Order: sequence, then structure tokens, then C-alpha cells
Amino acid sequence: MSDLKAGWFIEAMDSTGSAVGFRVREKLADVKTPYQHIEIYATTDFGNLMVIDGCIMLTGRENFFYHEMLTHPVLCTHPEVRHVAIIGGGDCGTLKEVLKHKNVKSVTQIDIDEQVTRLSEKYFPELCESNNDPRATLLFADGLKWIEKQAENSLDLLIIDSTDPVGVAEGLFEHPFYKLCFRALKPGGVLVQQSESPLLHTNLIADMQQKLQDVGFQSTDWLHFPQSCYPSGWWSATVARKGGELKLPYPPENCAVDTRYYNREIHKAALAKPQFWRQADKHS
Repeated sequence: MSDLKAGWFIEAMDSTGSAVGFRVREKLADVKTPYQHIEIYATTDFGNLMVIDGCIMLTGRENFFYHEMLTHPVLCTHPEVRHVAIIGGGDCGTLKEVLKHKNVKSVTQIDIDEQVTRLSEKYFPELCESNNDPRATLLFADGLKWIEKQAENSLDLLIIDSTDPVGVAEGLFEHPFYKLCFRALKPGGVLVQQSESPLLHTNLIADMQQKLQDVGFQSTDWLHFPQSCYPSGWWSATVARKGGELKLPYPPENCAVDTRYYNREIHKAALAKPQFWRQADKHS
């Protein structure tokens, strides 16, 4: 919901009994596409704000936590990654971070709604500065249908940068989709997917890992990071490897990418598990 007369955009979440809000100056864009309702606001302290179907997607001030942690922990510890696909990610922030790695030869981004990218180019240009990189291909299509057509063993890394598991994104959290991802990845290939809040969505994270293992991923893990614009201010990414043990070791010092949050120490800390997760594991 929003109350522009009072000068705030507030996303209230009945399911968690909580809310996230930003003080805004004005609405910059209001676009209804065949898929969703996109709004852009100018805030007083957090840069521009993107809202989709009433849910906060990103702000100009702190999106780097999410984009860096969805990409660099894997890319800095798996230097053989050459061919990458991003399903979702229409704001292009994840694409930008992937392309910082010189060993990557190609990145295909598949987002169903072209307007997310066009509005990002206008209101979040810093996220789109690598869109014309010759290694990048931007497709506007259904990610589920796209992955069905991919050759077996064709990808080194698959990043699922989707919205919450509702509506058009619901199928990206289910067994049939994970089976297709497993098929498209090369042996040793890795899947990374945003997996909501470790505090509010513990069951979802555990369910995702079980589904990934059900379809053949040998090992899974998850990492966590701050994200103030999302429920609880604490977010996660789930990681799965096709064949062999998933290892995200302390990254080498020569992983010299330009970041604002991610570094070697953050990498190690992001893999440490809160005590309540350890206790849950003991009773599972």
C-alpha cells in the first residue's frame, strides 16, 4: 500500500505481521504490463524505488547486497564458469555483477517482462551499464519455456533471480523446473536461487533444498546477507551442485572484482549458520 499524502510507500505483510516502508517524494512511473503492475518512486534517502504488484523489489541505495551475493560467492570459488544463464533479473543488476568476471564467456538473461528492463534503464541506469557487453544476451521470454529448450549439459551456472514464489514466479520453485535446470547444467554445474528470509521463511529454504536433492542435485547449501528493503531485512540464496560435493571455500585473493559489500571475510561469514538453524538440523 502507499500513502503519498503522508509521504510514504509502505509494504505491509499480513503473513508475517510486519511492514517495510520508505519516505517518498513523488511517483516517477506507473506501468501495467500483461504480466504485472510496476511502479517507480523517488525516495528521500534510498534513491529510486521499484515496486511490482505492491511488493518492494529494489532501491537504488542498497540493491548491491542482493546482486553481489547472488553472484560472487559462486563465481569466485568456481573459476571454470564460462556459460551462465539468469532467469528473471530484469533490473540487470545480477547481469552486471556476473560480467565483472573475465572468465565468463556468455550470459543469457531471460525475463518475461521487458518493461522491467526498460524502466531500469531509465531509473536505475547504474544497474544496466553492462547491458551492451558483447557477452550478454537479453531475452524477454518465459523462463520455464526457455529452460525446456536448452541442450543437456550446456550451462556452467544458472542463477534464478526471481520474485517471491507467487504468481508468474511460482513455478520456479517446483520439482518440474528444477528437473529442467538439472538437465541443462553440466556435470559440476551450479544453481543459485534467491530463497527469501532465513528468519521468516525457514520452511521454504528447507523445502527448496529437499526438492533440489529430489531431482538429482547431490549437495545443497545456503548463504545469507542483509537486505533492508525485504521482509525482516535479512535474505538468503540457496546453492546446489550437479554431481560432486558442493564446496564454497574461502575465495582466493586474486578474485579481484569491484564490489561494495562482498569480500573474502563476508564470504566466510555468509556461510555460517545461525544457532536456531543448527538446532533444527539436529532434530530433522
